Amino acid sequence: MTDSFVTACTMDCPDACSLLVEKDLQGMLRIRGNPDHPFTRGFTCAKIKRHPMRLRHPARILHPMVRRQGNWETISWDEALDLCAEKVQELRHEPASLLHLPSDGAKGVLKRGVGLLFDQLGSSRVRGSLCDAAGYTAYVRDFGSRENHRAEDLLSARTIVNWGKDFSRSSVHLAALVRKARKVGARVFSISPGGDGNGSFSDRILRIRPGTDRFLAAAVIRQLVEQGLVPDAVACRTRNWNRFSEELSAWSSSALLSRCGVSEPEARELFQWYADNGPVATIVGAGIQRYQYGGENVRFINALALVSGNVGRSGGGSYFHLHSFANLDLSWSKSSERRSRRTFATPRVAHEILHAHDPKVRMLWMNGSNFVNQAPNIRKTLQAFESVPFKVVVEAFMTDTADRADLILPCTLMLEQEDIVGSYLHPYIQWVSAVSKPPGEARDDYTIVRDLGRRLDPPIPMPTKEEAFRASLDSPVLEVSLETLRRERFAEARRPDIPYEGLRFAHKDGLFHLPDTLHPEPEPPTGYPLRLLTLVRRNTIHSQRLPDSRRTVPTAWISPETLKTLGVEAGRQGTLTSPEGCMRVVTQELDGLHPEVVLCRRGGWLKHGEGANQLIKDRLTDLGNGAAFYDQYVRLEPVEEEDAPCP
Repeated sequence: MTDSFVTACTMDCPDACSLLVEKDLQGMLRIRGNPDHPFTRGFTCAKIKRHPMRLRHPARILHPMVRRQGNWETISWDEALDLCAEKVQELRHEPASLLHLPSDGAKGVLKRGVGLLFDQLGSSRVRGSLCDAAGYTAYVRDFGSRENHRAEDLLSARTIVNWGKDFSRSSVHLAALVRKARKVGARVFSISPGGDGNGSFSDRILRIRPGTDRFLAAAVIRQLVEQGLVPDAVACRTRNWNRFSEELSAWSSSALLSRCGVSEPEARELFQWYADNGPVATIVGAGIQRYQYGGENVRFINALALVSGNVGRSGGGSYFHLHSFANLDLSWSKSSERRSRRTFATPRVAHEILHAHDPKVRMLWMNGSNFVNQAPNIRKTLQAFESVPFKVVVEAFMTDTADRADLILPCTLMLEQEDIVGSYLHPYIQWVSAVSKPPGEARDDYTIVRDLGRRLDPPIPMPTKEEAFRASLDSPVLEVSLETLRRERFAEARRPDIPYEGLRFAHKDGLFHLPDTLHPEPEPPTGYPLRLLTLVRRNTIHSQRLPDSRRTVPTAWISPETLKTLGVEAGRQGTLTSPEGCMRVVTQELDGLHPEVVLCRRGGWLKHGEGANQLIKDRLTDLGNGAAFYDQYVRLEPVEEEDAPCP
């Protein structure tokens, strides 16, 4: 016999699937997509199907633990929270010495509400992100807001141009829509440096030099302008058209194409796809904005979508990440008092901690992230963490970050806690049911900080969960009560299917704001000829891997011609080296990969001999305080003795 529950996925994924969970008498779970959900439509990804293994894994942290004289000791929740309260109380007169470092390891309004305690304290906080900040900031710069067409509108496209999204490893429902669009006649043109699984999704694949998408987009725009194919109505609905045109004119077509390594016939083919009266839907992957000029890459692609006449029309548009909480009201999660708070750029938190004065950072609270593993420049991150006297990590496993904590608080995982979740792909908000009992003494993040707030003197009040849920639903785009949401499990927000119709944009002037500068791409530094790309995995999100799912030596994929040039034999060990560090890898060939690229899959733990971020400098993107992960150059060298230490 089994019990059935409807809940929702809270992983950091755009699909935010509605889930049907069956639990047998032994408590074993079976998860599948909810067939009654209009977007999930009965299927989900391999990542969520593996989640029950994560819930019942014997390595789960079950009790609060404190580090004493270098050893971990189990303590009670009262002792753990009293210790936290004591440390916070010591710093209340100087709240900037406390830094809250959250992330989106799990989505949900209560996860976002954790920051309310630190907001009311006036602690230091972070800005930007390790993920998509340059991209969504570019969309706001261009359109004035972050609006996409309803995803199902892809079925109205005649052509889909995919700039770098890996349909085989991310967003299974968007991938399914692309497959369906092809079946009804759409053509798909995929542009990337390789390393993806887009072959079966595409009619045409173009390999581009990594980080240079803006030059290809500019070359196609230049052709549209020269051939008089830009509609007059489009030019009239832009700000900065003359300056934009001057910038394009300063570059010859050959100069633009040489920067991105694309031939004139290849660029002409892409031009024909955009010029062929469409409608053309443009999909922008997160990878192209993880460069120094990542925001500029996105802005020129958006400009191409606009000047080709494909914005504000069905079957067109430019797709990136919606705001996952845009349909909910989270004003309750922010302090009503306006106060100035010190902010650190997330990708450079380590640098800023090490250089912080007046005051220094004396306490660090981390939740939702294996930050040591996920941030660039791991060596500097470890130095920064070592400099902070008291570090609290809210975690379920002994990750690279938990290893460096002074206090670990065990947290619940997805399916063990109630919440409300939105999506950054579709317009549905969903009720998240708790279908499995948490192991040991695990508690959800919001309960932890709410209990901590009560222990302070004076105490910091926070809403009950029920109050937080009701406040979150008080949104102008929703008409659903908490009781109805709990019963129906999901509700649709009122959003236009086609944003920016009539070319009316969300800026105060109502215009599309064009970029006014096209920066040249820096050349590789001497001695480091290969661009390191740390791309998404198929079966896990970022570093959310089980502690025993490790390899002795991580794999690095390189094109066959590059391996031959370097004199490295496939299947043998080599050393990846950057100015930041080195890592031993096993080399493998990958056909179709750009010859300037070495590819490692992200998320491997440092303690397991992986952790490619130890090679990556903590650079910022041009917009949004994002992490320029893919601006790192490395060299690959063969090793004579496979058991020799990395130099």
